[in-house]
Amino acid sequence: MLQRIQTYYLGIIIIIQVVAISGMDFIRFYSEKYVYTLNAWGVSINPSDKVQYFSTSSGYMVPVFIGFISLALLAFLCIMSYKNLDRQLKLGRTLFYLYFVSVVSVYLMAAFGDRWIDEGVKSQEVGLPYWLFICGLPFAFLANTGIKRDKRILDSLKRL
Repeated sequence: MLQRIQTYYLGIIIIIQVVAISGMDFIRFYSEKYVYTLNAWGVSINPSDKVQYFSTSSGYMVPVFIGFISLALLAFLCIMSYKNLDRQLKLGRTLFYLYFVSVVSVYLMAAFGDRWIDEGVKSQEVGLPYWLFICGLPFAFLANTGIKRDKRILDSLKRL
């Protein structure tokens, strides 16, 4: 299990997801009165040194946290199904497609997130977890290529 390269790629994906859930800010929107920050725990407003959190019962922040945990669990499940390459390949493809959808949604939040705020946003900045999360997508692709290569090698050995 540890000698296979896709284990390391999937482990990197798990580490990236843990960093993303750690609470660091993905995106900050600066307006004249407030600073809006988006992280895995929700959106917070910071007016003059007081932090007020929106309740997660509004429904649009809970999937961010659940999405990061589900991607990490799916990568772990993909690592643990190393004996059944067909299942590992299906889980790897599912992980890649879900990761791609989540990267696109996080990018759209960064690009068009200021439209959700009623006030005029002067500037915005993205944090380290944003870039790490986007850099995890090639590792999901490389893990799939490693799984395909192992499956192809084992299928060629079965012919003999």
